[in-house]
Amino acid sequence: MVSSGLPDEFPSGLPHGHRDMSEVEPPKEEQHPVKWYRSSMFNITIVGLCSFSCPGIWSAMNSLGAGGAASPNLINAANAITFCLMVLSSYLSSALMYFVGVKGALIFGCIGFAPFAAGLYTNNRYGNEWLVLVGAALCGISAGVFWAAEASIAIAYPEPWNRGKALGYWLSFKLFGQMLGGAINLGLNATNDQAGQVSYTVFLVFIAIQAAGPFLGFLLNSPDKVQRKDGKKVDLTITQNPWLEIKATTKLFFTKKFLLLLLWIGNAVFSESVFFTYLAMWFSVRSRALGSLMSGIVPVIGGNILGWWLDRNSISLKIRSRVAFWTLVVIQGAWWTWATVLVTRFKETKPTFDWTTPGFGAAFGVFVLLAMGFQLNYLFLYFIVHNIAESDEEIIRYAALIRGTESAWEALSYGLESLTLFTEAGGVYMSFAIWAVAIYPAWHLLRHFGVHRPLVGDESYPASIERVDEKGAISSGTSSGDEAGNEKTVKA
Repeated sequence: MVSSGLPDEFPSGLPHGHRDMSEVEPPKEEQHPVKWYRSSMFNITIVGLCSFSCPGIWSAMNSLGAGGAASPNLINAANAITFCLMVLSSYLSSALMYFVGVKGALIFGCIGFAPFAAGLYTNNRYGNEWLVLVGAALCGISAGVFWAAEASIAIAYPEPWNRGKALGYWLSFKLFGQMLGGAINLGLNATNDQAGQVSYTVFLVFIAIQAAGPFLGFLLNSPDKVQRKDGKKVDLTITQNPWLEIKATTKLFFTKKFLLLLLWIGNAVFSESVFFTYLAMWFSVRSRALGSLMSGIVPVIGGNILGWWLDRNSISLKIRSRVAFWTLVVIQGAWWTWATVLVTRFKETKPTFDWTTPGFGAAFGVFVLLAMGFQLNYLFLYFIVHNIAESDEEIIRYAALIRGTESAWEALSYGLESLTLFTEAGGVYMSFAIWAVAIYPAWHLLRHFGVHRPLVGDESYPASIERVDEKGAISSGTSSGDEAGNEKTVKA
């Protein structure tokens, strides 16, 4: 039996416009003092630096179009291997954290990125292919753990009123890596206006940066040492034995809340291989270098604007979530329509665009906007996770499931993009279709954010639903071991 916990004066739920007061930043004199090197933002910075050096530089190589190679097929196949293995490593990451903790998982997750960069270097310079595939496998084993660990930290460490900004800040570091790679590549290839592969010198810089990632991870504070301005402790400890943790993660996958997110996760990440293959197929080397730079700059701006909006706690959760969701739906529909028209034309004309070529702006602009859409979807996805997770342990499990599901979608995407049929246009067509079918399930989940429970016993409603406790205080319904006044009001 599930009780809504609502007082008699609101028998059908909260009136619209109420908001979770725990998410409002208190006056500075009421905030707990923290040491800067124990603060949530210091730790988000460390996670961001790890993200910069590892997946950020991986994205920099990817944003060259086909990892900087002349042909996208080998690199797309390697990325498919990476993401297939990431499905498994993400799924098992919460069990691994039982042994090494979230900090150890982050460090382990940084280890496999540099070998893949080394494989790209040897392929670019000597034509070697085997190290690309071996490096992709090593990257997949470690990266799934890294993704789950960094997502858990980014969601659980910040204060409630800082979560949107913290998510935007964290995800920006990954794009800073992409921007650095793009700037280096543009400087080395600015005179190359032909199709082909980029200079192998770029990869030596990338290898050095990625090798620094594990050492940066040692600077992270373990959860019990983090100091938050709201005085609450961070607890990301996995106490169950690994087998029970795997069972709990599996059970969470089959809940209605997560199943409703599956297509939206695909909408968020399937496009990455599509727009980077688009860049490799239709643009000159220096235009691809410019693309790798701009696909970092523009998404950073867009992502931080979205993070700022999601943290506007003077606006109800209901309005914030709905405005963000429908804005993303509309603009992505416009961009995929634009991309569909272009690739249909390019199949016949077979262009190679340089920035001096007529029509470059229209063809290049949609790439930059699709890259920004990827970042916006990513950030919004973790906003959703924060609002449906009902405990800190669930945050770890959701992070593992989302990262694993992302990896499955990206493995499918890169695998299909390695086929000639999909390389030219099929990937864009399929991305457009995924966007269309993802809208209703995601809306079915999000429409309950900030709204009362109209049906007693319906467990499909997320933990973020605002309601009033017996004393009339507003709570978000999230239970994470806080004081009794903040406990969720769902009772067995």
